[in-house]
Order: sequence, then C-alpha cells, then structure tokens
Amino acid sequence: MDGMSLIAWLVVGAIAGWLASLVMKTNREQGLIMDIIVGIVGAFIGGFIFDALNLGGDVTGINIVSILVAFIGAIVLLAILRAVSGRSAVP
Repeated sequence: MDGMSLIAWLVVGAIAGWLASLVMKTNREQGLIMDIIVGIVGAFIGGFIFDALNLGGDVTGINIVSILVAFIGAIVLLAILRAVSGRSAVP
C-alpha cells in the first residue's frame, strides 16, 4: 500500500464513519479516530455486502461509490454494535 492509497482509506473512512455516526446518532460519543475506524471497517463490511449482492463493492479511492459502500457498511457495523451491546453503538 502506497502513501496515497493510505490517505484515501483514511479520508473515505473519516467521511463514511462521520456520516454513519450522524445517521445512527452516535456522533457525540465518537471522535475523529473512531469515525475513521468505523468507516474503514465499514468499507470492508460494505464491500462484502455489495459483492454478495453482485453490485460490485470495490472501494477504489476517494469517490462517491467508495464513500457510499463504506457508509452503508459503517451503518451496518454501528447497528450490530448497538444490538450486541444493548446501548450506544460506540465500541
């Protein structure tokens, strides 16, 4: 992984994690680092979901499709964490 792809993952993760935290109402409970972690893990989850549905789940840099895939995955992650913990969705 080169420096630019690492930066792209961090930017996409931050945007997707932040948007998901707004939707799931966990924005006050998580900061930038958690947004990035949730967004990056969400990118993997979203990629898996999109691939399973044959929609192509490639996160390929800073673009709308990558952010959308990571955003949907991040929402799924936060929902799972909320269901498992029985409280807020911040790990």
